[in-house]
Amino acid sequence: MVYARAIRAADGELRFQALEDHLRGVANRAQGFAAAFGCGPWGELAGRWHDLGKYAADFQRYLLEANGVEVDHEDAGIGDSGRVDHSAAGALHALMQLGQLGALIAHPIAAHHAGLYDASDLETRLQRANAAGRLEAAQLGAPPAHILDSTAPVPPTIPGRNDEPLAFATWLRLLFSCLVDADVLDSEAFGDPAASRLRSAYPTLSELKPRFDAHMAQFAADSPVKQLRGQILADCRERAACAPGLFSLTVPTGGGKTLSSMAFALEHAQRHGLKRIIYVIPYTSIIEQTADVFRDIFGESVIEHHSNFEVQNEGSRETQRSRLATENWDAPIIVTTNVQFFESLFAARTSRCRKLHNILDSVVILDEAQMLPPPFLQPIVDMLRLLSQHYRTSIVLCTATQPALTERRSFGHHFRGLPEPTELVANREALYRQLKRVQVELPEDLSVGIDWPELAERVSAHESVLVIVNSRADAQALHALLPSGSLHLSGRMCGAHRSEVIQQVRQRLQARREGHDTAPLRVVSTSLIEAGVDVDFPVVYRALAGLDSIAQAAGRCNREGLLSELGRVIVFVPMTPAPPGLQRMGAQACVGVLKLAEGDPLQPALFTRYFQSLYSDCELDQHDIVGLLKAQSLQLRTAAERFKLIDDGQQAILVPYQSDAEDRRYAAARAALMAQQGQGSALRRLQRFTVNVNPWDFQRLQHSHEVHELFPGVWELVSSTQYDAVLGLRLDGPDDGALLMV
Repeated sequence: MVYARAIRAADGELRFQALEDHLRGVANRAQGFAAAFGCGPWGELAGRWHDLGKYAADFQRYLLEANGVEVDHEDAGIGDSGRVDHSAAGALHALMQLGQLGALIAHPIAAHHAGLYDASDLETRLQRANAAGRLEAAQLGAPPAHILDSTAPVPPTIPGRNDEPLAFATWLRLLFSCLVDADVLDSEAFGDPAASRLRSAYPTLSELKPRFDAHMAQFAADSPVKQLRGQILADCRERAACAPGLFSLTVPTGGGKTLSSMAFALEHAQRHGLKRIIYVIPYTSIIEQTADVFRDIFGESVIEHHSNFEVQNEGSRETQRSRLATENWDAPIIVTTNVQFFESLFAARTSRCRKLHNILDSVVILDEAQMLPPPFLQPIVDMLRLLSQHYRTSIVLCTATQPALTERRSFGHHFRGLPEPTELVANREALYRQLKRVQVELPEDLSVGIDWPELAERVSAHESVLVIVNSRADAQALHALLPSGSLHLSGRMCGAHRSEVIQQVRQRLQARREGHDTAPLRVVSTSLIEAGVDVDFPVVYRALAGLDSIAQAAGRCNREGLLSELGRVIVFVPMTPAPPGLQRMGAQACVGVLKLAEGDPLQPALFTRYFQSLYSDCELDQHDIVGLLKAQSLQLRTAAERFKLIDDGQQAILVPYQSDAEDRRYAAARAALMAQQGQGSALRRLQRFTVNVNPWDFQRLQHSHEVHELFPGVWELVSSTQYDAVLGLRLDGPDDGALLMV
């Protein structure tokens, strides 16, 4: 008997899986997955040949010895023990039997453990494996004829291959995803059948839709704003009949985009046989809030996948089943981040790519679509176009301020944009006028700044006011000048701290509306509060920034339309410019647009001009991702390494944030990490207690011995006095105002 793997059961019994059973099991699963894009036979072939190298005598000896089984070392053809390259043989077999067509599956087969290669590196690896006789070694085990059968399927039709630069790389990565997921699932079914059974326990979207309808039926349209939200909801449901493709949902902030987009997605999926809904959010600062909204409706059918997902022993939101679903997104509703979604689409690692085939036949809602990062905009748009036009994936661009994503040529530059999307609301212009709840006040001269003391004096004259600034250093500087009791929010506070302050702000706003709290409520925040945080102030001050940021700030003002007059959004020019990079470029583009505009600064027509101006100053494929992924170059691993939406230079530091609710959780997770008990779980729990700092700040903290390495790669603040109960981590020096998006 030739084996694929061995496991030792709890009772100590050693069980072996027959290699032929494994190859057939993987082939059948991969065939089913690849059928979603018309390539089932190629998935089957990749699955059938992926582990041919395990027929080699040296692999069989390695497997037996690793599990304590005695082996005769004098057997002919058996080499040195140790890990054996078993993935090259199937790739070599594909090339030998099918020639150029074999290359279509040789790459996924060779990469199914190590991850995708650059084409040149793959060629080198296979040449070495061939010279080492890996194929001949595999054939020593005499694979059955039906396993080696080289009857080639019909050459696949690769969607978009003739006119889409990412077409071949995307197809190849999807086939790789099918193979990797099939391989893992078959291995799991043999080694952990209990976990395997958990995967099939989710309801379908059709079964979940009545829960959503019942939830929405509870809302009464008892105010003008709620009536408009009801109309938006009805529009979304009506347009769900449209064929799968590209859509936009352009609704002013506070118009109920979250639930209306979900209504469209459920109805659209049911009408067209789509399998899941993937809700993609820019920042971790709001993902838990959104997931909780959906979880209240759909229960455990909602899966969160992001770095801050907390695992608790009691009252846990993560179960074994939900953890399994994050591995391959095989669940009806996924809530994730831009980083997880887009980096997976351009990934090379097996763990990241495994989920990709489950993005097909889905509705993908891109919340706050204006946050798509300009340095990666061209490859992102190319990928969205491929998915929506060729892979039955409906994309919804959901935002109050639609970015300018249609095709554009200017000054020798060609932006391959998206086709005009189908808008889900009936009349955007009328909706904007009807949902107008604020008046934006601009300074007379956009080039003249105001200093912090003068701004603090103006802010202090208001009883309930929110001020949004451009950096964490600015937030601390202004907060120091405001009256005692003013609140502060920034990225220098850990996630647990920010969550508690946001909850406090919401409770106090509600108490003020009900007349139970008359104390002044003044809040200074960085832009993190703009990313979907549901607060409602009568007055909002906003430091000059991108026009989209000003619109987001306006969404925190008179959000529910309860004021007797329009809310006030007051734009000011700080003495310190916005941090360099996209924030400063956004502010400059905003000034250029506003100087030529008349009337309301937030009128919808201005946003197209604003984004066109912003994008014209940006390199929209800064790392040449598209060039790396063209079929003639195919540098898959290099492209994946370059496609990083967050600067890896940031260093996370654990901070001992103390509060009644959080202190016990921090101590428990820290103790578990130190005891190396559930290390991955402990690290995820500790994410809520981290603050990201720049490399120079981290070096200074190291040199002054204010941080120590608690665990390999995990740094902790030494003294709790360095972490302020109001301001968070105290640092001096430059600041980039960055938000964590992983």
